[in-house]
Amino acid sequence: MEVILLEKVGKLGNLGDKVAVKAGYGRNYLIPYGKAVSATEKNLADFEARRAELEKAAAEAKASADTRSQGLEGKEILITAKAGDEGKLFGSVGTKDVADAISAAGHAIEKREVRMPEGAIRQVGTYDISLQLHSDVVVTVKVIIQPE
Repeated sequence: MEVILLEKVGKLGNLGDKVAVKAGYGRNYLIPYGKAVSATEKNLADFEARRAELEKAAAEAKASADTRSQGLEGKEILITAKAGDEGKLFGSVGTKDVADAISAAGHAIEKREVRMPEGAIRQVGTYDISLQLHSDVVVTVKVIIQPE
């Protein structure tokens, strides 16, 4: 299945690229979420007519993400959690907890923007957490987990 991308999609392509994807990925993810349209002659003509508008919206989204990243660069976030004597947490600190702590510190962050490739945090300590605010904008914040 060939689609025309309406925004930059990581590891797939940029705005306006005509790419071949598996039918399920296109039908179930890209098209319903407004990230792409099927590559027909009509859709191609419609896209070319809207190209300037879409590029302007993409540039505004990136500029907004750049502004947000400047406020977050080098930030330290403190999270307290119940822990045992050896520093092992009772439970874990996940993406939602990190997003809530950063939002409470005055920076609006959504759960989907927090990247924790090693999974949830289960030990007391200091961790570098990546925040992907835009497909091109990634900022790292330091999260400090302390016992209660």
